[in-house]
Amino acid sequence: MKPGSVFRMLGHAAPDFFIIGVQKGGTTSLYNYLARHPHVLPATEKEIHYFTDNYSRGDAWYRTRFPARYHKIRRMLESRARILTGEATPYYIFHPHAARRIQARYPHASIILMLRNPVERAYSHYRYHVKLGVEKLSFEDAIAAEPKRLTGELEKMMTDENYSSEAYKLFSYLRRGIYIEQIRRWREYFPREQMLVLKSEDFFSDPAACFLEVTQFLRLERHDLSSYDAFNAGAESTLRPDTRQRLVEYFRPCNEQLYDYLGVDFGWD
Repeated sequence: MKPGSVFRMLGHAAPDFFIIGVQKGGTTSLYNYLARHPHVLPATEKEIHYFTDNYSRGDAWYRTRFPARYHKIRRMLESRARILTGEATPYYIFHPHAARRIQARYPHASIILMLRNPVERAYSHYRYHVKLGVEKLSFEDAIAAEPKRLTGELEKMMTDENYSSEAYKLFSYLRRGIYIEQIRRWREYFPREQMLVLKSEDFFSDPAACFLEVTQFLRLERHDLSSYDAFNAGAESTLRPDTRQRLVEYFRPCNEQLYDYLGVDFGWD
């Protein structure tokens, strides 16, 4: 048997961490920073969407998206340090089955959640879909149409795990900003100590400090990057002041519940 062939029979490494949200919250930048850490082996792509859209492909398909296990072992031996791999799919936080599916396969994984002001998140979400050509309505009309667009979609997903709702994914501008519901669902499957919740605005203003917090949470050695460039950054907001104020009022009760639950005030109001 050739040298190294035993290692090659070991298959692919399992993910050690998941960045699960939120959309336009800095997940792309954070994932790229982690990929530059000498003790992190990134997946073949940032957003694999296995536990949401690609679950029917099976775990064997999913694991091929990660480095070969022999690469991980070799790196561990060379560096004499823990070597991690993971992925970032913001939709995981919102999908009703993702937390349970991940916990069933990787119960000891570390979960990183980035939360952005839900008003700004909703508008960034909208503008991205306008850019893609999937949204034709004005923002005000889109959020007014959201209840009708989403009617029955979650119920269908809960009844049939194989049902994939494009409306639930694309047009959930306001629903995705009700973070308290999503975090409570995830906490049913992952304890507090396995989840790190970051405020996106803190990450935007001081990415080095937040990156250090993430590496400490993952028990990685400190590694300061030479630069902290923003990836996938959105344009400056042009949200109408009256619409902004209406959404501030809409999200305030949910935000207050979130602050009480986490024990921290994000100051989004």
